[in-house]
Amino acid sequence: MDALEDFIIRAKAATYAGDGAPAVSSRPASHDLAFADGDFRYLDSYFGGTDFSGQEVVWQGDHVVWAMGYHGRVLRDDLITGAEAGATIKAALTALYGEHRFLGGFRFRLNGHDYIDIADGDYRAFFGFEEIRVRDVRAYGLRYFGGLIRN
Repeated sequence: MDALEDFIIRAKAATYAGDGAPAVSSRPASHDLAFADGDFRYLDSYFGGTDFSGQEVVWQGDHVVWAMGYHGRVLRDDLITGAEAGATIKAALTALYGEHRFLGGFRFRLNGHDYIDIADGDYRAFFGFEEIRVRDVRAYGLRYFGGLIRN
């Protein structure tokens, strides 16, 4: 694992999944989470709540080196609330990052919610989805994609 991939995992674990402190909003109405270590800086900036869209970016010095875009939403609010989905996602991601990785091939169960993450590729270029199923019904879904940025 190289330094960038290691940093991405640590940044993700320290921010959303780790209940990191909010950063100053970088755009009107955005929710931002930031992390820095050494020469690397990370910013997760998103809009919305139950239905949301955002982007994660990593800089090395003054150069953007990696980014990921995502959009997720509750599909069945009769089966799961936004707060329940968030709690399930945070618990699942914490377990995933504990394996020192952040991409797919991961399943997790919490309080009758089945979290599933499937991805293609690695941190250099990838796409994938996560979903939460309640009683075998897809109640939440998110699509993501990203990879290295070359200047």
